[in-house]
Amino acid sequence: MLSDAKARKLKSSDKAVTDGTVKGLYLFPTSSTGNGKWILRYVSPENSKRRDLGLGSYPSVSIRDARAKALELRSVIESGIDPLEERKAREAEKCKQALMPTFEEAARKHYADRAPGFKNKKHSAQWITTLEAYVFPAIGKRLVIELGPADFANCLRPIWLKKAETASRIKQRCDAVMEWCAANGFILASPVRVIDKLLPKQPGKRERVEHQPAVPWRKVPAFFADVLHAGTASSTMAMLELLILTACRSGEIRQMQWNEIDFSNGIWTVPASRMKAKLVHRVPLGSRALDLLQKQLEKNTSGEGLVFPSRNNTPCSDMILTKFLRDKEIESDVPERFATAHGFRSSFRDWASENGYPRDAAERALAHTVKNAVEAAYHRTDLLDQRRPMMESWESFCLGR
Repeated sequence: MLSDAKARKLKSSDKAVTDGTVKGLYLFPTSSTGNGKWILRYVSPENSKRRDLGLGSYPSVSIRDARAKALELRSVIESGIDPLEERKAREAEKCKQALMPTFEEAARKHYADRAPGFKNKKHSAQWITTLEAYVFPAIGKRLVIELGPADFANCLRPIWLKKAETASRIKQRCDAVMEWCAANGFILASPVRVIDKLLPKQPGKRERVEHQPAVPWRKVPAFFADVLHAGTASSTMAMLELLILTACRSGEIRQMQWNEIDFSNGIWTVPASRMKAKLVHRVPLGSRALDLLQKQLEKNTSGEGLVFPSRNNTPCSDMILTKFLRDKEIESDVPERFATAHGFRSSFRDWASENGYPRDAAERALAHTVKNAVEAAYHRTDLLDQRRPMMESWESFCLGR
């Protein structure tokens, strides 16, 4: 049995001395006579490897204290736990806690990772600004490990029914942030998905969809006659008219390039990079659409670049058409709201349905993707030849012919 007298004589050249009372407890010599370090040797019950666990230095840790520690650890080992692994886990947990982010820090880091993948700057900005407006003020400074379902429910409760669509999007964004935290080991799982259980039932998607205010399709010819073809013509009016005649999106028109126009065949080919679905879209051009483009070409000396450039020779602002419609106070099918440029796509779609055109042709004209994966795999044609007479009829209708 190891005694203090024997331990005080321990020299650096001596071998390790076994305690003799606790299995695996050794006192290893150090460079100074009468000093040593306590080591408990054992076989890990978790992986069967031999482990050396330090228990401190002698004489700072007395023989009695070393034996007490060793006996306690032996009990832990016999219960199937490796105390060295347990110690490492505790230290790792301390490090993780030290790095634990607040919700705002986690959200901004996750946003920085996601932002490059967003399709447009407006959506990218909305992603973080909605959290800044509705979530950060209440829980932004709290550590993510402290947050539970009730915390997120309380943030969304004021808008849960009043702004259901916005609330649903914020919920998705909060869930994405907390999933990111789980993936990085800060929490076990996101608490956001269950907050519906703490909040009243929202209106169904059909009830809460906010449609773009549109000019009713029967009133489109009057809009052409009384607004687009009245007074002094302008590039904005030409741009809006071409948008309506082609049933395209504002961004596709505002960024239209001359090299995309095939005057001889009457086709405008929009590259995939500018399309929402990231697929090339061919648009048949009627006589009026070609006439508008020909007049616009007369203003361009090189025949290159943007068809409708701004004064800085950059794409026009996405507000230019909206402002025109607001200034003219163009009424829409939504009470107390003026029509939007995007709403004319709805006008076209209603016209096509009311006039018996095939659903597939009308949807292709709007560049809507086939949502059924199997159908999309086999149905690859863009129906250009079928769409051309439909778009010519739409043009004639708009012009009151």
